[in-house]
Amino acid sequence: MNICIFGASSRTLDEIYYTEAQRLGTVMAQRGHSLVFGGGAEGLMGAVARGVHEGCGRITGIAPKFFDEPGILYEHCTELIFTDTMRRRKELLEERSEAVIVLPGGIGTYEEFFEILTLKQLGQSSSAIVMLNTMGYFAPMQELLRHTAESRFMSKNCLDIFSVADSPEEAVALVESYVPRTGNIFRLEDYTK
Repeated sequence: MNICIFGASSRTLDEIYYTEAQRLGTVMAQRGHSLVFGGGAEGLMGAVARGVHEGCGRITGIAPKFFDEPGILYEHCTELIFTDTMRRRKELLEERSEAVIVLPGGIGTYEEFFEILTLKQLGQSSSAIVMLNTMGYFAPMQELLRHTAESRFMSKNCLDIFSVADSPEEAVALVESYVPRTGNIFRLEDYTK
């Protein structure tokens, strides 16, 4: 299975985040899964890519042309695809993958997570979405999403269209066991008065 990874590009995080990201890549490769990612050599994305590479897995990097600078892109990609824009990059990341695992990250990672979550809510994506909750990183976001649903700004059904994992092994297991839902678009009208 092709698994898309979203996550931080930062080089200044606590070491545990890199260790867990690399372990995710190792688990993916051991289980026969391929990595589809934004092509970065640094941060959690680069750590996952190193884990997949060490496990002899397939790596597809997708990056805008302006990222093609020394030291920016991961050098061991099996395939490296260049796009003209960040928007096209995200489209290809989605098209080339069957599942998404979201690692801790900043505003870029949040934006990627919320876009794929929105697409899934609207019935435009059937991908498994799993947040890897290293060191409880996503707990505040989970609380915000619960608050959003309880305040009726989104359907409570949205809370069921992604999963949260506490370890790389659990994240991959959730992706592997995922069964896509079919049916109507989730709507705010799902609430009973």
